[in-house]
Amino acid sequence: MAEYDVLTIGNAIVDIISREDDAFLEREKIQKGGMTLIDAERAEQLYAAMGPAVETSGGSAGNTIAGLVSLGGKGAYFGKVSGDQLGAIFTHDIRSLGVKYETRPLEGHPPTARCMVVVTPDGERSMSTYLGACVELGPEDIDEDIVKAAKVTYFEGYLWDPPRAKEAIVKAAEIAKANGRSMAMTLSDSFCVHRYRAEFLDLLRSGTVGIVFANEAEALALYETEDFEVASAQLAKDASQFAVITRSEKGCRVVKGDERIDVPTETVAKLVDTTGAGDLFAAGFLRGFTAGLGLEACARIGNAAASHIIQQIGPRPQTPLADLPSVKPLLQG
Repeated sequence: MAEYDVLTIGNAIVDIISREDDAFLEREKIQKGGMTLIDAERAEQLYAAMGPAVETSGGSAGNTIAGLVSLGGKGAYFGKVSGDQLGAIFTHDIRSLGVKYETRPLEGHPPTARCMVVVTPDGERSMSTYLGACVELGPEDIDEDIVKAAKVTYFEGYLWDPPRAKEAIVKAAEIAKANGRSMAMTLSDSFCVHRYRAEFLDLLRSGTVGIVFANEAEALALYETEDFEVASAQLAKDASQFAVITRSEKGCRVVKGDERIDVPTETVAKLVDTTGAGDLFAAGFLRGFTAGLGLEACARIGNAAASHIIQQIGPRPQTPLADLPSVKPLLQG
């Protein structure tokens, strides 16, 4: 019997979120809607330029596992922090949710990662990330017993930026496959896909990853096309289990072999902050999948979680997602 529904592996990051206008992005030369890697000096300079900010534990896979436990699932997490103040904050936050988190912290330099998230009036988020201690995540941080005990191991494409993390993911995938578990990934963002397109395709086509989550822009980038139907068909061919493509207000599409399932999104009263939308969609979908629900029901839970999170500031649920009116009856059967 699996002890965990999902194990996520990701960059352990503390988010520093500030609301700014588009002129701020231009002034600071920040790529709107993307994630740019920065060094420690740039992180300090950008922090000084930002207005009042909210600090919260984040990181894509960290947000996903927070969403999963908010939906009543049981989760574990691998990610590297340093033994500093931000590292202590991250560790406290994720453990307080009930997530199994035992990755050994790094002693000394570099410090815990932080992401400067600028939210513009249209709700779009533009991220500048200093990876810090994240780059030290390696194969030695993969706990074999936890991988064996998780129905699904899910990692973020952003992990392809720190070099040793690739080795960690390959090790986790080998353990998962040997124990009949599923391996899943998110493509993270289109800029990430452009950097590692060939490697991501190999992960899918080799069967190392069986489940993939992407938004429409990422799927198009992966297959270097502007035709959604072409990208959708290719992803269905390459994903050995299934793939899910989110399409913002259009909802999402699930593809599995010749099967195509289009699921509309939920109505959003007010778009506040898109930070974490894809992360929480994956949380909802995987919660349904590990509970044995059909793919359409999984997508509906994913849409509900994503729609909820974009109506608040920050990427982690402030109230239990399992209590959402559109989610509760699905999880209760």
